[in-house]
Amino acid sequence: MGQVITFGEVLMRISPRGKKKFIQSNVVEFFFGGTELNVGVSIANFGGNVKHIGVVSEDFIGDTAISYINKFGVDTSSIGRSKRPLGVYFFEVGAVMRPSTISYNRSHSSFSEIKPDMVNWDEALIDGEWLHWTGITPALSQGSFDVLKEGLQKAREKGLTVSADPTYRRGLWQYGKDPKEALSELLHYSTIFIGGINEINEILGTEYSYSNEDFIRASKQLMQAFPSIEKVFDKIRTSLNSSWHKIRARMWNGKKFHETKDLDITHIVDRVGTGDAFAAGLIYGLRRFDDCKAMEFGSAACALKHTYEGDVNLTTVSEVTTILEGDISGRLNR
Repeated sequence: MGQVITFGEVLMRISPRGKKKFIQSNVVEFFFGGTELNVGVSIANFGGNVKHIGVVSEDFIGDTAISYINKFGVDTSSIGRSKRPLGVYFFEVGAVMRPSTISYNRSHSSFSEIKPDMVNWDEALIDGEWLHWTGITPALSQGSFDVLKEGLQKAREKGLTVSADPTYRRGLWQYGKDPKEALSELLHYSTIFIGGINEINEILGTEYSYSNEDFIRASKQLMQAFPSIEKVFDKIRTSLNSSWHKIRARMWNGKKFHETKDLDITHIVDRVGTGDAFAAGLIYGLRRFDDCKAMEFGSAACALKHTYEGDVNLTTVSEVTTILEGDISGRLNR
């Protein structure tokens, strides 16, 4: 199969060990991640051929980030370097009724200053079969929006499948572009929509409820507004507290509605990157299975990510398959 290509910012996450607050600890640990990179690394862990495109700092932190990405077999040949620092975020892990907390330091990062002449899309897409983007990237700067739009145009010209996870985070859109208009512009180049009612309502200006009936209606209206979109997938999270969630997923592919069963996650280790794990499992599955099985694979991959520290899902195809076969015992393998 051809490459799955992801485009977005590489971030360093800094956290106190365990579930401590920063004020409790003078010992921290770091992880590398970033929404799109998390998707790429997870697909690579499943055995996929993946390339990540972005910009990292031209220092030992950037060197370390690239070494980390290479460790998973992800192609880094299209990652540029910048004199600006790598983006950082600080994360306190919550527990039970105490929520997790994040503080970002990325407004003048190496990636935020990206410009169209820094990515040669014709070269970067040579082996590409699938391009994945999220709403995080166009929110960061005019440059990141422009580069992404050019990449999507080139990808569609070359016949790539384009998946969109139009995550909307109001606080990131600080450079003057209207989020609804920007995301709508980019969705015209997308074929797979990975998002739920919140994202659809934000883009269409609608007020659909969370019911399955409204999800189908919303998906149909989305496909009418953006005719290139062929399928809509939605991950649903039910939070009992910070440590106990339920995960399921649903889809509308233009012909059929399907919903998975709940997967109970009673003792969350780390929930960061779990949506990315769903997207990665879904993309991996859509290239191999029918839509229903692909979504079930994505849902199980998402559930497993809750058991790993860090931003990236380290689970394997065999581990996901075990969950799909109904074995959630977590018994010791010898």
